[in-house]
Amino acid sequence: MAVTKIIEVVGSSRESSDDAVKSALEDARGSLRSIKAVDVVSVGLRGENLEEWRAHVRISFLIERGVSEG
Repeated sequence: MAVTKIIEVVGSSRESSDDAVKSALEDARGSLRSIKAVDVVSVGLRGENLEEWRAHVRISFLIERGVSEG
């Protein structure tokens, strides 16, 4: 039986909301394996002049189980 864990991360970009989502996913891929889903919770503009896109995303990945010795 597979067990999935969900984490929430925030990505940013000065280009677009899509790039902010991609940024969050790329950074997560640096330390996570078996990513199964990415859900965008929200996107918005931040900064003094609203120049930076931010994307709040939930990333779902499989929990890897060790092989038990018998």
